[in-house]
Amino acid sequence: MNLDEIIENFNYLDEWDDRYRYLIELGRTLEPLDEAAHNDQNKVLGCASQVWLETKIGTDETGAPVLNLKGDSDAHIVRGLVALILALYSGQPAAKIPSIDAQELFQNLGLSAHLTPQRTNGVRSMVERIKNDARAAAAVA
Repeated sequence: MNLDEIIENFNYLDEWDDRYRYLIELGRTLEPLDEAAHNDQNKVLGCASQVWLETKIGTDETGAPVLNLKGDSDAHIVRGLVALILALYSGQPAAKIPSIDAQELFQNLGLSAHLTPQRTNGVRSMVERIKNDARAAAAVA
């Protein structure tokens, strides 16, 4: 599901409980992560739940690096957060990713006010991991 659809669906839901359920549903839409990708290299440190992010570097039509991301978590709500983050960052040019503000998205969707500090730290860890992968990919290009 693309980010615009997700935002539109969130905006349609008024109650936090409905948004929470939708976030869990988003997690169920994640493309399965290969069992071999559930490894220490892909594990995101700083998350209370177990989270794995797999980054593959592709290129766009100009040859510039693009990040293609997959992810997974052992917690339903966190899988939803992973799905949201992947919709924001996956398929984006590596050079653009460091300037994409996940915090703004989470505030606009009303998620920031409802996430525990521990989950907020986990989201921050995921975003920093993606931005670091993007900087590394852009530096090699």
